[in-house]
Amino acid sequence: MSIYLWIAIFIASLALLIKSSDFFVGAAESIGLKAGLSPFITGVLIVGIGTSLPELGSSIAAVTEGASEIVIGNVLGSNITNIFLVLGIAAVIGKEFTIKHDILKFDIPFLLATTLLIGLMILDGSFSRLEGILTITAFLIYIFYNLKNGTKKDINSAKKQKPSVKEITLLVLSPMGIFFGAKYSVDSVIFISSFFGIGSEIIALSAIALGTSLPEVLVTIAAARKGNPDLAVGNIIGSNIFNGLVVMGIPSIFGSLVIPSSILAFSLPVLIAAVFIFIFVIIDNKINSLEGGILLLFYVYFLSNLFGLTG
Repeated sequence: MSIYLWIAIFIASLALLIKSSDFFVGAAESIGLKAGLSPFITGVLIVGIGTSLPELGSSIAAVTEGASEIVIGNVLGSNITNIFLVLGIAAVIGKEFTIKHDILKFDIPFLLATTLLIGLMILDGSFSRLEGILTITAFLIYIFYNLKNGTKKDINSAKKQKPSVKEITLLVLSPMGIFFGAKYSVDSVIFISSFFGIGSEIIALSAIALGTSLPEVLVTIAAARKGNPDLAVGNIIGSNIFNGLVVMGIPSIFGSLVIPSSILAFSLPVLIAAVFIFIFVIIDNKINSLEGGILLLFYVYFLSNLFGLTG
């Protein structure tokens, strides 16, 4: 099979992955709001998880295809993209917005703890099944806390409604598109990276990470335009926590994950720095277009360094 056909397969499968995720997120978000959840809780638990399904699907496919190094590249690359690119675009478009939910009390500390925990776990060059079980358990605790405490304070005042048949149908069927899109996007990345002699983790950090983060980009832009910063920021926080704990955790059940040394040397420090920058920017519960522009510059630097363009 020619390289051009594999590139076409990559583009088509990524499009299927993104579109299926878009259907899932749209249905899940609507059902969540109709159930009376607040915008932030909807963003963290429903939209954040939903927009991270491409990362989960592609990571599981990577492990089953014997390319587990793609998982960590996908997770770290997606989380860096979420903070620098997704939040940066939202801030530039939204100009300046204020977050009503008190994210500094629990969500931000939990995000930082998640990032540092994953960093410590992968320092030995692998991520085991036991570590995966621990991270999945930590995510369940995060969900339980938000549902128990967040909904009491932020409960949506709108009258609860029943979801439509269309929404339920999309919620059930869209994961099939996510599965097939993920499988063939990973298959094509393995071939393309081998053909050009590029490390598969580099492709995962850039192309796959950017592609699977497009749902976050689209949802966050839409939320920023509609003046709903809680949903936008909740989406980013929820997505990053889900990526670190679940997108790493579930694939590890199928086998230990290999962590390339290049990840430890560059991408992990960048992610930790990105989280601290995120905290610095959002500590006053506000973000403006200038801060958004700076975040975008950080993302450009990350990609440039990744491909050796800064040296």
